[in-house]
Amino acid sequence: MASAPLPVKNGVAPSRVYLQPGPWPTLYDFLVQRFQYTDPKVIYERLIRGEIVDEQGKRQTADAPYQPRRWLWYYRDVPPETPVPFQLQVLHRDEKLLVIDKPHFLASIPGGRYLRETALTRLRHELALPDLSPLHRLDRETAGVMMLCIDPACRGAYQQLFQNREVSKVYEAVAGYSDQLSFPLIRRSRLETRSWHFTMDEVEGEPNSETRVELIERKGTLGWYRLLPHTGRKHQLRVHMAGLGIPIVNDLFYPALAPQPAYHDYSKPLQLLARRIQFQDPFTGETRAFESQLQLEWTSRFDTASV
Repeated sequence: MASAPLPVKNGVAPSRVYLQPGPWPTLYDFLVQRFQYTDPKVIYERLIRGEIVDEQGKRQTADAPYQPRRWLWYYRDVPPETPVPFQLQVLHRDEKLLVIDKPHFLASIPGGRYLRETALTRLRHELALPDLSPLHRLDRETAGVMMLCIDPACRGAYQQLFQNREVSKVYEAVAGYSDQLSFPLIRRSRLETRSWHFTMDEVEGEPNSETRVELIERKGTLGWYRLLPHTGRKHQLRVHMAGLGIPIVNDLFYPALAPQPAYHDYSKPLQLLARRIQFQDPFTGETRAFESQLQLEWTSRFDTASV
């Protein structure tokens, strides 16, 4: 598909909507139904202001006859976001790659309630890199090494490394400890999205996820672990640790959802860190490795006798 007709603005890329075949007499009628939770008056005013355009950048009008099988582009209109009071650290930058240390509580990419307060939006804006794109993602709650591509022409080659499982990832976590488990161990299970929530469940069936768990150190009822995922399923490490009966400290989703997740309570970060990433560069052939400079709160904060 052709590139977006609207530029990245303050680090925010434009969104798009596809016009599928249907009975709508006008473009406005379609948009009102498509965005049914948006006030129709808001949609009408955005059309009047010329804020919705087609693939050529032509402004659309409210009374235009509906023309299906094409894309329209616009900027998402989101409510004010609570600033995330943590900074990104750049670990490496060259003409192709950007590697960062993502802090806890900062989403990787725009989605849901977060648009501007994301790593991608911040970096595009602060570093003046409108074409920057992520090569993989970290949960909002997870901190550590994250790779992004600066040059769009190189993205496919780096993305292929992740798809072929040619990128070695090492995580660390602080979680419960159980005398019933012997380390190191391998956890394999089938992960599927919960029907009632965006989180994941371990279910019966052919395993589609695998994690190696190594114990680095034990203190009372807590363990400091090294986690080596063989696969990259959503929330895989969090689900596997909870499934072993040793959930990661401060996890609001696993093994069960907290009654009211405190999205802006920054006092209890999830104790999960993407420590290291290593791969063979597809352009130079050299082995490259990047390591997080962040630390989990293993020695300074937790009262192991009370956990």
